[in-house]
Amino acid sequence: MPSEKILLKKQERVAELTELISGACAGVIVDYKGITVEEDTALRRALREAGVNYFVEKNTLLRFAVKNCGLDGLADVLEGTSAIALSAEDETAAARILGEFAEKAGDDKFNLKAGFIGTDVYDAQGVVALSKIPSREVLLAQLVGSLQGPMQKLAATLQAVVDKNGDAA
Repeated sequence: MPSEKILLKKQERVAELTELISGACAGVIVDYKGITVEEDTALRRALREAGVNYFVEKNTLLRFAVKNCGLDGLADVLEGTSAIALSAEDETAAARILGEFAEKAGDDKFNLKAGFIGTDVYDAQGVVALSKIPSREVLLAQLVGSLQGPMQKLAATLQAVVDKNGDAA
């Protein structure tokens, strides 16, 4: 039986994890076995630049934390090597970066296990689908571009009418 001191430390860590997970808008759990130190360093750098908190944690402690957050569906995948990536601002950043990395690494090196956005839990296929969604900035640029095209056509048509009527006057 663990000592009271060790048990208290574990309870404090679970409370910290619960706070981190509940403060995140999205997160992804991955199986990271088989990647090299260089690959891991590059992955951590990309995640850090995107504002994603990525760390390895014991499955037992993570299991308690996700259950405390009401994300019980994530507890089922917490076996083997597990790392979690949490994003406080961008819902798709963690899934996008980790999904791209998983594609490059291959199936036997790096696998997406599960993820969440808010209180919605996604399995591995759902996380892969999330990873295909462009970033918020790209989506906004696409929206502006799609709105700009018809406006330019309208402006060109109105200018043509003005030019035609201007010659007659």
